[in-house]
Amino acid sequence: MNGAILQVGNLKQQLNFVPLPYRCVSFQPYDGEMDAAVIERYLLDREVYRRTDIIILHNSRQEYAVAAVQRTSSENLFGPVEKVEILALPDDCVFITDSNTDPANRSALAKLAVRHNVSMDQTAIVAGAFDHVNIIHHPNPLVLRVIEVVPPEPPKLYHMVEQVLSYADLPPIMLELEAIDLRDLAGTVSPEAYLVPCRSGGLTDLSAPVYFLDERPVQRKNWTLLGCERSLQFHRHYYGDEPPRVEMCPRQLVKPDKKATILKCCLLEYDIEQQDNLMIVPWGTDLNMIERALRQLSRGVVYV
Repeated sequence: MNGAILQVGNLKQQLNFVPLPYRCVSFQPYDGEMDAAVIERYLLDREVYRRTDIIILHNSRQEYAVAAVQRTSSENLFGPVEKVEILALPDDCVFITDSNTDPANRSALAKLAVRHNVSMDQTAIVAGAFDHVNIIHHPNPLVLRVIEVVPPEPPKLYHMVEQVLSYADLPPIMLELEAIDLRDLAGTVSPEAYLVPCRSGGLTDLSAPVYFLDERPVQRKNWTLLGCERSLQFHRHYYGDEPPRVEMCPRQLVKPDKKATILKCCLLEYDIEQQDNLMIVPWGTDLNMIERALRQLSRGVVYV
């Protein structure tokens, strides 16, 4: 919001409304009737600080109401309220205390609201880290499926997406991990030996001896490759042939549906790629690419 005057009138129907920065949220005691008309008159008779946009009223009965206020000006330190929009009354408010939740992070607020069964018709009022208070109004986060191979666990892409969501200015996103277990894939065959892409995957204890493609074993064995197309290209270059192979690429194994999805593919090297609701990032992706991918995928999600 950056100091601009909030325009009220259509906020009540918005999904995922999180006022930021949360210094614009005022948490105030209130002794009056928890009625929309009464609260509106009460707030219209008051002055507010020049950065206040959202007022949360609370009383001794632990009832809450949330209102958006439109100020006449941001020039003076305090000024009169010009317009009021009631966002939620006690029946639609859920108050949650969680000191581990960042009140400035939309995804963190949405995750907490979902965990407490706050419906998309309600407003979660969150007393979060540092005792600061914010709201998420009508929480309806984008559910993002992360498809990634394991081991290692937790899978790297999932961890990196979590990192990005902890700091990036994005709409509310909740993660849903769909793990492809390489041990299960390996169990679909019974070779004399396995060839896997590298040691970093942690695949050392399989039903047959394990060799590592990135170490370029000197002696060609009668192995089955647990790998993707890029691994197959490496094998052709090293040994001049194609071994039996079990596909492990998430891009090839994903089952197409309407879910927003992110996955890695090592055939991509320097950029991201989108196919409808599927976002592909390089196997060696970085946090900046992931943030760009999430921003592109989440276009159309309503937030302020």
